[in-house]
Amino acid sequence: MSVFPKDFLWGGAIAANQAEGAWNIDEKGVAITDTTQHGIAKNEHDEEVLPNAFYPSHEAIDFYHNYEKDLELMAEMGFKCFRTSIAWTRIYPTGEEETPNEKGLHFYDCLFDKMLSLGIQPVVTISHYETPLALHKKYNGWENKKLISLYIKFCKTIFERFGDKVHYWMTFNEMNNTQTIPYAAAAMDLSGTYSHQLSQIYQAQHNMYVANALANKLAKKIMPDAHMGIMLSLSQAAVYPASPKPEDVFGALQLQRRTFVSSDVQLKGCYPGYVKRIWDEYNVKLDITDDELDLIKKYKSEFLAFSYYRSSTFEDGMKIYGDTGGVVGKPNPYLKNSAWGWPVDPLGLRWMCNLVQDRYDCPMFIVENGLGAVDKISEDGKIHDKERSDYLKKHLKQIGEAIKDGCKVIGYTWWGPIDIVSAGTGEMNKRYGFIYVDRDNDGKGTMRRIKKDSFNVYKEIIKTNGNCLF
Repeated sequence: MSVFPKDFLWGGAIAANQAEGAWNIDEKGVAITDTTQHGIAKNEHDEEVLPNAFYPSHEAIDFYHNYEKDLELMAEMGFKCFRTSIAWTRIYPTGEEETPNEKGLHFYDCLFDKMLSLGIQPVVTISHYETPLALHKKYNGWENKKLISLYIKFCKTIFERFGDKVHYWMTFNEMNNTQTIPYAAAAMDLSGTYSHQLSQIYQAQHNMYVANALANKLAKKIMPDAHMGIMLSLSQAAVYPASPKPEDVFGALQLQRRTFVSSDVQLKGCYPGYVKRIWDEYNVKLDITDDELDLIKKYKSEFLAFSYYRSSTFEDGMKIYGDTGGVVGKPNPYLKNSAWGWPVDPLGLRWMCNLVQDRYDCPMFIVENGLGAVDKISEDGKIHDKERSDYLKKHLKQIGEAIKDGCKVIGYTWWGPIDIVSAGTGEMNKRYGFIYVDRDNDGKGTMRRIKKDSFNVYKEIIKTNGNCLF
């Protein structure tokens, strides 16, 4: 008997803005990620699309025109589900139109129909770093409460259109990243003093909490059988103290809490006490009403989806607020790093699952986990990516151990089952996929798809429902 439940959701995950391309096709509007030339990690962006600049995501891997064949490859691996996002600007190009774009709705109808015909369940992130650029320019994104009603209009449209096809939804991708990449995560630029910047961050998060609650309320009305969850980056919560020094231990806890504010509010239904101390000490000023708090309390989310790629270590003296130093951490002598400097820590994933189980006692869905690496086509015409296969097997084995621990893990979607543009760096050469896409950092290549060795490794894992791991 398998450790993994018989209905475990095996699959993979992408984001529309990293895969679809077709950035201005069929009346699609401009999203904030359409203005980033070198990825989102540095929060550098153009105020508009520049005519002679190269934006890797504009063509990406042209999933928009290749999705049928790509999904057939994923079905060959045995996928039970596939996570993607609905590009807000395909449905409402500026976010403020009264009538949705039918061409955009038609595309996702076709996409979901193809998945279902292959026996693959769609898993949808409603907003995955794809806020309309117009809403950034006019309102500075989620800092403004106006975005709540515009987001709910978007939700209503897609719930009514796709509610009979999609049963697993997440409202926002990695909402806690409003603190580290505010432009991508919240369509927001920070300004003024640090106190004001923190006020902007927490106001944006609060507005998203309200939108999350209202989306949950609306979903239960339109799609009573739907599963509504939140999605966070738990790599930022996987923080070890660098030593037994009490300041290191407590600092690691504080840094971890910076992430868990978002899940505490949306899964428990109220703000935790520790965040109120932060607001007091940094003079954070927020517009929060009793009605909004009541909504958050009444319409909590059902499950926690999360990404996990790495862990970090915290040393006294690192900043918890104000930069990403604590999130990156100091080198961990017990772990090896990926080619991009990320510590590879499979046991950390088991730890995160147990932490979520103990803290929330709710279903959890690991919707991003993967290894970015440089892949080369060998003389035999194949791609031998043993490092990726090993990473996959070691992390899945730890998920199995977490399930034996009692963790309610409902599924696993490998990040980037097909090579896509890196969100952080804008590269194609930072590859995650089981399927190679012949395109380089400069946009050159044939777009040809090639199965890597890891393709068959994951295929065998799914076929045996994980039994081959133990």
